[in-house]
Amino acid sequence: MVLGLEDNKKIVIVGIPGVGKTTVVNKIAEKLNQQNKSVSVHSFGTVMFEEAKKSGVQSRDELRKLNVEQQKNLQKKAAETIANSQEDVIIIDTHAFISTKEGFYPGLPNYLIQILKPTHFIAISAKPQEIYDRRTNDDTRNRDIISIGSIKKELDVQDAMLSSCSVLSGSPMKVILNDEGKVEKTADTVINAIGL
Repeated sequence: MVLGLEDNKKIVIVGIPGVGKTTVVNKIAEKLNQQNKSVSVHSFGTVMFEEAKKSGVQSRDELRKLNVEQQKNLQKKAAETIANSQEDVIIIDTHAFISTKEGFYPGLPNYLIQILKPTHFIAISAKPQEIYDRRTNDDTRNRDIISIGSIKKELDVQDAMLSSCSVLSGSPMKVILNDEGKVEKTADTVINAIGL
């Protein structure tokens, strides 16, 4: 049974690279499907990339190198696409910020929150050393190598950005630790946090 648009849950799930966010999101979707909930998962970056390819962008990792105005335009188009989803649970897999040469750019500025109308914000986190190790061992992406100190700063910026989103939207925010090898537990914690 598909709920009406006003009854569905729109869950924004953020996490800095290396926390295991996408793995957790996939596990959440699998568990909710087993509960006979209709679920859609939208990787915000992938939706943006589909739009960016029309302008000649070749890889997803190039997105963060675009100027702020280009990123704003792509974000708005992605949000409008996602906002039209009608499943019981709409999971928006994204980042709380994008690190640009101009500084930390919010992944969810107020105009996107107004388009998406999220019901919950979840931050997937992990221990800085685990994040560092995961980034170092991930050969599937072209990641910038940074220090553990920089990872701690990214986690702080993420929490600050998501707190602002919660205040602007009036929707709850929760930070959930994704310990190494505990994806099932992390997914269950998220599902409980969103009331399912």
